[in-house]
Amino acid sequence: MTRAEFIDRLKEGLVGLPTTTANDIIADYQTHFDDGVAAGRTEAEVASALGDPVRLARELKAEAGIQRWHQEKNPSAAAGAVFAVLGLGALDILILLPLLMGVIGTVFGFFLAAIGLFIAGGVIMVAGPFAGFPGGPFAAILMGLGLMAGAVFIGALLTIFTIWLVNGVVWFARLHYRLLKPALEPTSVQSTSTSGASA
Repeated sequence: MTRAEFIDRLKEGLVGLPTTTANDIIADYQTHFDDGVAAGRTEAEVASALGDPVRLARELKAEAGIQRWHQEKNPSAAAGAVFAVLGLGALDILILLPLLMGVIGTVFGFFLAAIGLFIAGGVIMVAGPFAGFPGGPFAAILMGLGLMAGAVFIGALLTIFTIWLVNGVVWFARLHYRLLKPALEPTSVQSTSTSGASA
């Protein structure tokens, strides 16, 4: 495979990443080719050392999603990290998909329930004193505050669980894939053995 073919396939695979991020990655791999050719290797040898550009792009996109999750820790970043890891398309991750979707659906349902509980508590606290709430206005305010506090507590627990879940998926991906390990690692090993032989 030539440099142009490798870079073209890598570009296609990186579609969806921010343009600046994709350009930085392309520039890095152009440098790998420059260094390899300067060391006397052919473009085909450098491309072979770098590996399959399509798989490499999937791994780079997964790593970008994971890095965004570590930086931002918000629902959008969490979804991006999970879908980026699933984008690796590996069988062992896809086997986890039904279980993961079930857990995510359950967590989402509990989040909606917590929001509903919070709103109900607010309504009871505000309208209860004027609507003849059993126990009087003070009881209505306390009941409303209690429901709202319970909803916040449930939401906090669900947030902690969601963070744990996303971190678990990231850990699983890092355990099974070489996310952003040096791409020219085989080359450095090979050049070390070559220099050792020449010595």
